[in-house]
Amino acid sequence: MGSLGWIVTATVAMSLIAWIGLIAAAMRERALMRALRPMVAFAAGTLIGGAFLHLLPETVARTGADLGMFVWLVGGFVAFFLLEQFLHWSHDHELHGVAAEPAAPPRSPTSWLILIADGVHNFLGGLAIGGAFLAGPGVGAVTWIAAAAHEIPQEIGDFAILLHGGWRKMSALTANFLSALTVVPGGLAAWALGSGFDVTFLLPFAAGNFVYIAASDLIPEIKHSSGPAEGLLHFGAFTLGVGLLLGVRLAF
Repeated sequence: MGSLGWIVTATVAMSLIAWIGLIAAAMRERALMRALRPMVAFAAGTLIGGAFLHLLPETVARTGADLGMFVWLVGGFVAFFLLEQFLHWSHDHELHGVAAEPAAPPRSPTSWLILIADGVHNFLGGLAIGGAFLAGPGVGAVTWIAAAAHEIPQEIGDFAILLHGGWRKMSALTANFLSALTVVPGGLAAWALGSGFDVTFLLPFAAGNFVYIAASDLIPEIKHSSGPAEGLLHFGAFTLGVGLLLGVRLAF
């Protein structure tokens, strides 16, 4: 199989990991509702871990910690702040509009942000996987395993965020899968461009997206608990998310 065949196979397989949310979707409704807030805390941890333990260290390894990295980091944060303001305005405008028939429950702006951020992140993952397979099947396989280990906890967390944001189970699974599919054009772009185009600047930009979603939207959702036990549960789920991403970083 040539490099293009390996890249297509690997990126399509990577996108299918988004369906791991079926595990959560299969839970009983009451159990799922109890698990939802800890899953959101877990998602916040994976986003923080992904930003500070994967994307930014990778940027430093490629270019060094120069001012440009931090400019792109802030740029990613600010871009999502601006995007959320627009989504909130659109959300409020729809709620106050005149509807001819009862509307479905509104979906939170945060849920749309996570889909956009995940799309950007998966496109970058596709670039990395594609570039690795251009170097050889062995290098590509190791890169795929590392990326998959990172994606599994994050996709579960993304699914939880969508459910928490008002999405129905099947709609959340489908939307999460569509955002994961951007890994395929990312891999194809790497194959088409070869080494002729440097996209390193997108790594800190995506990190800024992750930090904004975790700090602005998810952590405020979980920091107010009904008691010490629930607070410790949320904190434990958050640290588990960070710890898993640290484990992946150390292992690969």
